Amino acid sequence: MSKLRSEYTIDRLHARQKGSLPALLGVRVIGLEEGTLTAELTVRSELLAPNGFLHAATVIGLADTACGYACLAHLPDNARNFTTAELKSNFLGTSTQGTIRAVAKAMHLGRSTQVWDATVIAPDGKTMALFRCTQMVLY
Repeated sequence: MSKLRSEYTIDRLHARQKGSLPALLGVRVIGLEEGTLTAELTVRSELLAPNGFLHAATVIGLADTACGYACLAHLPDNARNFTTAELKSNFLGTSTQGTIRAVAKAMHLGRSTQVWDATVIAPDGKTMALFRCTQMVLY
């Protein structure tokens, strides 16, 4: 089972995302511990769908980033990276303003794959999405 790698800090993850989609979305990692990572983003008009509600891709972007960063921070010692093999999301609500949060939790930390679940929480504290992804570990 993989353990949290000490070289992956919140600052290192933020530096890594410069110039990429997580930076464009405004993802901020706010917590990193063994088996879990918490990230958030502030809802703004550019992240809404034409119907005025938060675009599903924004929610997936936050959840997938949280799970991906968590996977990276928990790679086996000799692994060099990962890639997403599968993802699924169920939407239970939405938001038009405020800060949303994703909490990613390890379900399986294997040598060839990792499975992460994320719960996305709306500003009012209600669950707005459930997310699961499988990451393929690259050597």
